[in-house]
Amino acid sequence: MGNRGMEDLIPLVNQLQDAFASIGQNSSLDLPQIAVVGGQSAGKSSVLENFVGKDFLPRGSGIVTRRPLVLQLINCPTEYAEFLHCKGKKFIDFDEVRLEIEAETDRITGQNKGISPVPINLRVYSPHVLNLTLVDLPGMTKVPVGDQPADIEHQIKEMLMQFVTKDNCLVLAVSPANSDLANSDALKIAKEVDPQGLRTIGVITKLDLMDEGTDARDILENKLLPLRRGYVGVVNRSQKDIDGRKDITAALQAERKFFLSHPSYRHLAERMGTAYLQKILNQQLTNHIRDTLPGLRSKLQSQLLSIEKEVEEYKNFRPDDPSRKTKALLQMVQQFAVDFEKRIEGSGDQVDTYELSGGAKINRIFHERFPFDLVKLESDEKTLRKEISYAIKNIHGIRTGLFTPDMAFETIVKRLIAQIKEPCQKCVDMVINELVNTVRQCTQKLAQYPMLREEMERIVTQHIRDRESRTKEQVFLLIDIELAYMNTNHEDFIGFANAQQKSSQMSKKKAAGNQVIRKGWLTINNISIMKGGAKEYWFVLTAETLSWYKDDEEKDKKYMLPVDNLKLKDIEKSFMSSKHIFALFHNEHRNVYKDSRQLELASESQEEVDSWKASFLRAGVYPERTVASGDGQIHSLDPQLERQVEIVRNLVDSYLSIIHRTVRDLIPKTIMHLMVNNTKEFIHSDLLANLYSCGDQNSLMEESQEQAQHRDEMLRMYHALREGLSLIGDISTSTITTPMPPPVDDSWLQVTGMPSGPHPNRKAMCWQCEKQCADLALNRARSRQPPAARMGSWSFWVHPCHQTYLIMVKIVLLGRATPFSTLKNVLRRYPPLTMVNITGSTPG
Repeated sequence: MGNRGMEDLIPLVNQLQDAFASIGQNSSLDLPQIAVVGGQSAGKSSVLENFVGKDFLPRGSGIVTRRPLVLQLINCPTEYAEFLHCKGKKFIDFDEVRLEIEAETDRITGQNKGISPVPINLRVYSPHVLNLTLVDLPGMTKVPVGDQPADIEHQIKEMLMQFVTKDNCLVLAVSPANSDLANSDALKIAKEVDPQGLRTIGVITKLDLMDEGTDARDILENKLLPLRRGYVGVVNRSQKDIDGRKDITAALQAERKFFLSHPSYRHLAERMGTAYLQKILNQQLTNHIRDTLPGLRSKLQSQLLSIEKEVEEYKNFRPDDPSRKTKALLQMVQQFAVDFEKRIEGSGDQVDTYELSGGAKINRIFHERFPFDLVKLESDEKTLRKEISYAIKNIHGIRTGLFTPDMAFETIVKRLIAQIKEPCQKCVDMVINELVNTVRQCTQKLAQYPMLREEMERIVTQHIRDRESRTKEQVFLLIDIELAYMNTNHEDFIGFANAQQKSSQMSKKKAAGNQVIRKGWLTINNISIMKGGAKEYWFVLTAETLSWYKDDEEKDKKYMLPVDNLKLKDIEKSFMSSKHIFALFHNEHRNVYKDSRQLELASESQEEVDSWKASFLRAGVYPERTVASGDGQIHSLDPQLERQVEIVRNLVDSYLSIIHRTVRDLIPKTIMHLMVNNTKEFIHSDLLANLYSCGDQNSLMEESQEQAQHRDEMLRMYHALREGLSLIGDISTSTITTPMPPPVDDSWLQVTGMPSGPHPNRKAMCWQCEKQCADLALNRARSRQPPAARMGSWSFWVHPCHQTYLIMVKIVLLGRATPFSTLKNVLRRYPPLTMVNITGSTPG
């Protein structure tokens, strides 16, 4: 291809723009370009038409440019235009270009003045243009018309910001000369996005329409509001010329004549006009592209690396390959089996850091939720003792029993064991739900084949449901086995002899040593507002105490609470709080924490609360139940009956603890064997056969439209990035270019805002000083000595108050002496825009 020079830089960016616009990524890549900004009717469209030498842009009142127009000018022997959305169609008649812009605008925005940020890409080939790329943006507007929303000004500004805030975008700020430059919409935008003035090029239009006796010489000489890249003045066709179809070539000749003949501009004539503006824009855009090439190359390379792995899968895609669908089906099934096993076994390469899922969630069900549900089954003390009493009395019948009947023990134990079926069934249901969720998560990678995904989910979920009945039967069988025979010779069973000596406190869990059970953050919810309200602390739970600290360094201990005689209960969530709450309280109704009868603890999630409850179980803190306070609660005054009730109560506690240990061990094992492991084996061994037997494999492996579109977009993006890097690699960046213009006094750009009133540091100006300043301004205005206080010009005054103000004065010269009071009112109407420091105190 050879080593091309700097003249190929702008066509290079044009190719990149087209490549990325065709895949809808033109706004995501910061390509070097020139954005044309300005207020409505500032003359932006006329400047662009002068570049081309043709009338091709829509005209009218109000907002005309309603979509960004990316205009690529290319020097070529023949003259025609092309739209990116009409590839292959050449427009010779530029009136048709205007109609196509209007039609394409209406297609997206409607016909009633709506706007859209979606750009129109237009390429113009002509021997009369220099290589240039500009983006014509909608003009700033204040009042909505037609069906425009009330916030049209905000919407247009937001659209402009999408372009001009990018570091690689030069800003062509178009301002009319016949209005105050300080109020220029274009310069306000430039000041906001380019405070250093490195990217802004000023254009002053309508120089021929300024009031008689006024000029823009200070602006064009870059003395007033200077820009580093300077200002260029142009003279566009008037509305009368446009309506009369005045030839643009004749208009350019008239523009040249205007600058050569005007006394204020003739010394600047070689640096004014449309031809010079086009030349300087070509030069500055070329230099700008050269300066930004290294960063652009890095950005293209990083984007290429980010999609290369995904594109690698698509490179060898052959839609007509008969074996492709079979291979893809095998790969999808194998990938699904691997993903499912990894999620269950916990070795997945994509680890979820936001919530528990898969095997971790099932583990929590087995070891936290299920044990807690078992403990919650325990009957409250009052009811249990009453049932034992009634059982003993009914067994003795009419006779008075001398011995404790073992049938009372067996009857109570069987009833309590039968209740275990409910939490066991609940445990199976929770595991099934998690398995189904895991299947859905694993099939997300099959989104490209919606039929396959749906069928695979159906087959595996159906298998899980089929195993549900088998698993529940086996779980219930385990409970029925425990009901079939009461093994009172179990080595851990206390027996009747020990039960007679055991006190009611023996049922409490004895923890070995002061072992740390759990640490974590909890919120104490019942601290009064006067004391600061709810606060979060670092809690440490051991087998004997619950302590909390200011932070997890565990240096500043706030309190330590013994866990003996503590119970826990659930607290309903307050409508003012999103946290889940549980409470600790003393079973003897004493204060637990300072003046509070209960300690309310809160956490963000119910899972965290359940986990803490399970940890408290290990410390011997059980859910709430009513404690018996004497034989009055069982309506008996028989001491022998009381003794028999206490013996049976101790025996029931001892035997149930054995049953609970057995159930907590066997139920998870049963569920794992019959449900979880069986599902894994089914996926590995039988899933593929079930898919083949369900019908037509071709329909199963039909791609979704979204996937086909995504694949095509990724491939186009890949080739566009490769092409862009190849084009950049062929460009010589060693060519000597014009250096950046020297810095200017751009302090006006760096002011954060223009105050609407006097400067806050300004001292009150005395009447004499104010009159002195006014007289000076009036004299200068009359004599027209520069810098005169005329329309759109600036003057410096230093008065005896040792303050200097840059004030914009707008004076209407009536050909007679202007009364001082009138001039003073004018000064007050235009307050100081900023303060500058000038040494000296002599007026004038």
